[in-house]
Amino acid sequence: MTSRKPDEQLARNSRLRLVRPRSLATTARRAVADRRTRPAPRPPEGTPPRVELARQARHVLADAVRVARWAAVDRSTVTGPGTARERAAAALGLTPPQVHTAWDRARLAGLVEIHGDTVRPGWRLRAWDRDDSAALRGWVALLDAWSLAHPAPPGAEPAAVAEVVEAVPQVLSLLQLSAGPVLVPALLDLLRQRVAELREQRCEVPYPGAGPDAAPDAGPGAGQAGPAPDGTAVPPAPDALPGLLDWALEGLASVGALTLGDGQATLTPLGNWAVWVKLEQICVAAQSPAGHIEQSAEDMLRGCVRLTPGPARAEYRAWLAARPAGKAVTELLAVARGDDALLRGLAFEALRVVGAAAEAEVRAAAGEPSLRPYALLWLAEHEGADPDEAPDVLTREETTWLWVDTAAAVVDHGESDLLVRHLESAVQGTVPALLDEVRRVGHPRTVQVLVALAAAHPDPALAKAVRRAAFQVHTGGS
Repeated sequence: MTSRKPDEQLARNSRLRLVRPRSLATTARRAVADRRTRPAPRPPEGTPPRVELARQARHVLADAVRVARWAAVDRSTVTGPGTARERAAAALGLTPPQVHTAWDRARLAGLVEIHGDTVRPGWRLRAWDRDDSAALRGWVALLDAWSLAHPAPPGAEPAAVAEVVEAVPQVLSLLQLSAGPVLVPALLDLLRQRVAELREQRCEVPYPGAGPDAAPDAGPGAGQAGPAPDGTAVPPAPDALPGLLDWALEGLASVGALTLGDGQATLTPLGNWAVWVKLEQICVAAQSPAGHIEQSAEDMLRGCVRLTPGPARAEYRAWLAARPAGKAVTELLAVARGDDALLRGLAFEALRVVGAAAEAEVRAAAGEPSLRPYALLWLAEHEGADPDEAPDVLTREETTWLWVDTAAAVVDHGESDLLVRHLESAVQGTVPALLDEVRRVGHPRTVQVLVALAAAHPDPALAKAVRRAAFQVHTGGS
């Protein structure tokens, strides 16, 4: 018996609850607020200081940053064997293939955002040299997308590739727990065991000659010649896992997560830290919320991330009282137009405190695609709509855009379990329907959001479908 196709399986078993979308600020802020009373876990002994980890992350992504900055100035996408790639190669002293690889990494690490045919620098690129958190988060985003940055071998069975990608976190965990080199045969044994567990969860029954992704633990006869139904001999099925393990280890090494040599693999300090972070569900702490009246709108909003709504509104009122309303509204909308989705949501929370004085500029902002869902919700509430009913003013496309933007805020500032719970706020009835609409709305952070969701979600079938959708968006497929 074989498993259902992922989309059919999801449509049958992974129904999403139809609940009203929670506000972006409430959802994303909870990632920080819920952590305030938790003791900060200590990293493994021997972990380099954060500044050194950030230096290593910047080294891995050095070419990607150079290409991203060039593209942001040129405002051109570096795709395809065309003029832009050649110009970038000549300007940066790289070969066209190196430019292609660096551009791919820049997109996956969130260093650039593409709006139509125009390239804009992402918030991580803006903060790259001064903010260690931006460098580390960018590198972790690349690590999550390693299978997109390092394409699978030609001719590899897609199902087998997906299983290996799904099993890689266990391989990384073994490397992290071993705190040293691990022989490749030991990693292969773990990979075989994990793949067998995945197939058992899908109720797949292996049989001799099942193909390149035949179950590795099907017994002594698996992979050997056997009789076909008509009595003729069936050639043994090739074992694809050793080659796919080599591909996975090479991909992880290419993004700086591990080193290879003498038939063994070892996590780099950066890779060891990243695996520990994922295991411990840790995120970088936000800035202190105390005293922001004298600061810019952006700094004030960043400082309010850890505040609950009541104290945050008090901080907004104090900040607004210290400056003319028109100037304050202009500053808040400028922050909302930036690349940080969490600050976009907080900016509109602050604009709710401004009230009628902000109406004209908010109404004008409704004509901008990235601000339209927020502006329409603000206007609906300003005109007397119940906050719980305000989302009804949004079209399905606008609601989906807002869902992706909220997820981007969680990816940048929250924990993976909150990202998983964010699925419940989608208005679509099934995960396949959600993925279809997410692909269509064209949010610039779609790939990063889907890759992070696939890495975080415990449901293998759902994670596989989400990962496939991320690949399709990344490659421009349907």
